[in-house]
Amino acid sequence: FLLIGATTLLAMVAPVLVRQRVTTERLKINNEVAGFTFAIVGVLYAVLLAFAVIVVWEKFNEAEHAAAQEAGAAATLYRLANGIGGDPGIALRDSLTGYLRAAVQEDWPAMEQSKFSHKATRALDATYAALLTFTPSDGRATALLNEALRQLDSISEARHTRIVLASGAVPSVLWVVLYAGAVATIGYTLFFGTENLRVQALMTGILALLIFSTLLVIVAVDHPYAGPVRLQPEALFALLEEFAAKSQP
Repeated sequence: FLLIGATTLLAMVAPVLVRQRVTTERLKINNEVAGFTFAIVGVLYAVLLAFAVIVVWEKFNEAEHAAAQEAGAAATLYRLANGIGGDPGIALRDSLTGYLRAAVQEDWPAMEQSKFSHKATRALDATYAALLTFTPSDGRATALLNEALRQLDSISEARHTRIVLASGAVPSVLWVVLYAGAVATIGYTLFFGTENLRVQALMTGILALLIFSTLLVIVAVDHPYAGPVRLQPEALFALLEEFAAKSQP
């Protein structure tokens, strides 16, 4: 409401306030020069907006892929633990389940604040320790250990990716440029003078609506694990339910 409604209303009121102080005849003098420079300003800001949208959307997709990769690697590792067998296999399954539970209950809420859970980190370390207790006795067991380590590395890399992306993809300086560019682009329309003030106010409002709607998309998608558009640990939830069902006698 604040980002779109209030700014659009303010943009529509601005031409009326300007017209009360400056006559239409004086504004018409600027139409030719202002129109030429406004085209340049508009194109530059449109390119900047498009760049920001593409960046945050790509990072959002990367965060979604990281969550799916983490769940897929965890499912594969749990199945590989069945081939290890014995106490190392049991310890690996238990520690992996503990890590997934910590990721869902601790990591995900922490990422909403652009942080991470130390408990999940310790659970991941425990999973590595449990796997390394397995000592291969033949070529098959060695290959099994190598594949299990590769899947566990994939889990670690995916977690690191989502932790990094949780802090957002748009740097602070770019936010300043985006908002300043929005104000400058909309403010440029106030240099124009038209006979119909209502039409000019409407056009300015439509421009503000489009610009701040795009900014809203950037704000909503910039933090993939927080805000109105967020990624949920549904895949990890499903894995925990699957593991719990398999552990039932």
